[in-house]
This record gives sequence, structure tokens and C-alpha cells, in this order.
Amino acid sequence: MIVRRTLHTSVARLGFNLRNLRKGKESEAEKTHLQHEHHDHEHSHHKHSPLLIQPNYPVRTRFAPSPTGYLHLGSLRTALYNYLLAKSTGGQFLLRLEDTDQNRLIQGAEQNIYDTLQWLNMCIDEGPTHPGPHSPYRQSERSHIYEKYSNELLSKGLAYRCFCSKERLDGLRDSARLLKPPTTVSYDRHCFNEISREESDERAQNGEPFTVRFKAPETYPEFTDLLHGTINLQPQINPIDRRFEDPVLMKSDGLPTYHFANVVDDHLMEITHVIRGEEWVASTPKHIALYDAFGWDKPNFIHIPLLTTVEGKKLSKRSGDIDIMSLKKKGYLPESLVNFSVLFGWNPKRKLGEKTSEIHSLSELEKIWSLSGLTKGSAKVDWKKLDYFNKHYLTEKLKDAKFFQSSVIECHTRICRTLNLTDLDIENVGKVLKMTYPSLITLNDFDSSKFHYFFIKPRYKREEVQKILKINDETLLKISNELVKRSNDLTHLNFNQVIKEILEELPMLKKKILFQALRYALSGPESGINLPIILELLGPEEVQARLDAFNDFLH
Repeated sequence: MIVRRTLHTSVARLGFNLRNLRKGKESEAEKTHLQHEHHDHEHSHHKHSPLLIQPNYPVRTRFAPSPTGYLHLGSLRTALYNYLLAKSTGGQFLLRLEDTDQNRLIQGAEQNIYDTLQWLNMCIDEGPTHPGPHSPYRQSERSHIYEKYSNELLSKGLAYRCFCSKERLDGLRDSARLLKPPTTVSYDRHCFNEISREESDERAQNGEPFTVRFKAPETYPEFTDLLHGTINLQPQINPIDRRFEDPVLMKSDGLPTYHFANVVDDHLMEITHVIRGEEWVASTPKHIALYDAFGWDKPNFIHIPLLTTVEGKKLSKRSGDIDIMSLKKKGYLPESLVNFSVLFGWNPKRKLGEKTSEIHSLSELEKIWSLSGLTKGSAKVDWKKLDYFNKHYLTEKLKDAKFFQSSVIECHTRICRTLNLTDLDIENVGKVLKMTYPSLITLNDFDSSKFHYFFIKPRYKREEVQKILKINDETLLKISNELVKRSNDLTHLNFNQVIKEILEELPMLKKKILFQALRYALSGPESGINLPIILELLGPEEVQARLDAFNDFLH
């Protein structure tokens, strides 16, 4: 599809690549126009659209994933925005499964959707697991509904059966690409122009396979996107060899296409607002035309920007758009993922000069989230930000006695398995966790070499000592001897005094080197925890034993 010259909002401003939409070459004038639009886009992506006014009535939104894969970050953001719009207005949030493409369904994907939303505490008001007035909520179970509305369009002459073979359609598609200028649509309306309704009915009754095509309007209606403004997208047509879009509504297997089922279901389920990814803008004219064909009111459309990497590339499985439950396995909390995702294209409104926090719980978001906070422009996914949020929420949750105790049991079980320990004191695990958890990003980090030295003795390596400490053997031996000599006094309470005494004994020694040597003796190559905390957690006897062992290693 191409953009008419009179557009209020261009495809370029929406973040689309024109070549992907029309597969042709734009003129130099168009290039200049698009570059200008892109320049405007870069400088205005934080602006809020004046159309984004929070509804003052309960809205109905839906999340409509296809169970062809596990729920990933982009899907979570879409689900979250729909959920928050519904909850912030006292409305309803629906889950609908668009599972009509039976060949692409993945086993376990449907259950993954349920599990993920439940884990994130995003409660569904209606859906396959929450029957409501518009059941069923799986599209594969609604075939009789789509057939009814397909027949309605057929009877009105707004749709027609297409009996063309795959070979003929492939030939039309290939020839369309060779036209100059090429066209983005390829069908020649053979079955509309050459087959009467009577013949069509007879062939269908005789069992001949067919699809049902929508008779697309000569000009698609422009539509309003609440985030991007007025949009007018039209197919590129070759004026000499006229082709038509005429999208397929019903496939030959009797199941609907995405476009048809999407429109019928949104209407019947009384959806008031559709929040979906920007990649669906190009399909929206078809949907608007279908609404018009039925004489139905249209929902409000909001197409949110694509997720990109920090480098600006589209987020994909290859570039880190991994499924949510795999992030759970890595130790990320639902609170941090919700907080992380909500800021991809949204921020809370604030008064000039007012300071706001980036920390937002789901319950808080249900109250403060508003359409007016949506912003234009691609949303960059910085995974360091997820670590920041997870560290915050983990620290807060570990202050709760019940969560802390369950975490101790989990950590004890994991460490025993990882280190093959059978007699690890669970109270010691709890003591270490209590004093070190502010340094954790995820609870999984606790079962790693960064903390294992609290439960097993470190192993010293010659090449490691030289690489880390970078001092000669004679100096290192002097430091070790001083540490052993004062090991009875080296506790967290008089740590500073002992360090001061050693530095007085070895005046040429830098404090940093002394700290590094002591740390290596106690924890091996691991760093991160303050030395006084290590001393307190290990206890005087274990500290003395490790200093003796390190001294023996050096001799």
C-alpha cells in the first residue's frame, strides 16, 4: 500500500519502510518527502497525541494472540496496555485465541499464554478459561459464526466465491511483480466478473473447493488512529493492467482468515478499543472497509510503536525477544517484567518540575495508566533496565518474612544440588542470603560462584593469583604472613584496626593490594561482597583456616 500525498500522517512517520509495503521504487520527490517526515518523527516521538484522551466510561479491550509460539516481550506489552486501559476505566479485558491457522499451532503454546498471564497477575474477565456472554473465545470453535457473516456479505454482493487454482493465483502474483510500475495487489477479479451468482452457487453445492473474497472498495476509507492521527493508505495500482486486493475472508478449509475473524469477533464481543502493534496499520484499511460493509461501528484504533534493540534494530527472537516464561526461569520477577514492559512507549503524565519514579506496581498502574501517556517512536529495549527493576523488587520482596523463608529453602535446594553437598546447614544459607541479598539481581544469582565460597573453600591457582593481584611472590608472602599472624583478631568488628596495623608493618604496601590479597584468600577470584561482611559470615574459625590454607599454598 502507498501513502496518498494528502496524508496527515505518513507511513514513514509511523515507522514503516515504504519498500516493504509496496515493493516498488519511490520517486526522488517521495524520497525527499519521506526523509523530511522521518526527520520530524525523530524530533517528535515523545510528543503526545491530542486524540489520546482517557475514556470516561468502562471500555472493553482484548488480547488476541495466536498459539503459534510462546508469549514474548512484544506480546506482553500489547497485552499489558489492553489490560491497563480496561482496568483503569473499570472495564473488561478479554482473551481471544486466534487459532485458525491450524498448521502453525505449537503444542503447549495455548497453555503458555494462560500460565504467563496468570503469573503476571493479569486477570482475564472473559476468555477460554473464563467463559462469558460471547463464548466461545477460540476462533477455531466459531466457524459457524464466520460462515453466517460470510453468507451475509455474499448475499449483499459485497463478497464472492473464488474458484481459482493455486497455480493461477501464483501466476497472477508473478505477473503483477513484472508490471511497470509494479502493483502491490494481484487478483484480476476473474471469479467476480466471469462467474454468475447462479453458477457460483451451483459449483459450491457440487463440492468444488473455493475461497470467499471481499470485494474491496475502489478507494479505502481513511481512518483515525488515536496515537498517529488520520491515515490514508491505498494499494499501488498499475493503471494499464488493473488488479485488485480483494482479500480472502474464508479459506477453502472453511476457516476464516485473520482479517475477517478479527473484525467479526471484535464487533460481536463489543470491543471498544484495539491496541496492537504498528505492523498492523497496513491491514487496518481492510478492517475498516469490512466494518463499513456490515454497517457496524468501528472500535478506536491505537497502533503502538515497534520494539527495537538499543541499536535501533527491530526486536526479534534472534535479537533477544525471548518468551516470558524463560525469563521467569532465569529468576526475573513478574513485578519487574510488568514495570519493564509498561515503559516501552508510555510514561505517566506529570506536572512541570514534578519528579516521578520509574517504579510502578501493577496495582498502581491499574489506577494511573492513561491513553494520554502513550508516545510515538520506537521503544528501545535495554535489558540492563530489567536488571535494575528486578534488583529493586527482589530487595523489597526479600524483606517479607514469608517470601524470604521460601527463598532460603529454594536456594538451599539448588546449592546442595549444584555443589553436591549433603550436609549444608540451611540456617547458614539463610544467614548469608540475609546479609548479601541487596547485591542480587535475581535469586538465581545466589547459586553461582559469586556466593558458593560461603559454603565451600575456594581453590587457589598460581596463574590466577598473578593475574588478579599483580605483585611479586615476596611481597605476597609478607602480606600472607601478616594476615596469618593477626588471624585471631581479624573479625568484622576490628577489621579496620587490623588493616591499619598491617599497613604500618608494611609501609610500602598500598591498601588496595592488601584488600585484594585478603579477598582472594577468603573468596578466591570472586568479588562484590564487602570484606567485613565476608568476615562476619565466615566466622573467626573459618577465616583463620582459609588464611592458613592460602599461606600454605604460597609456600
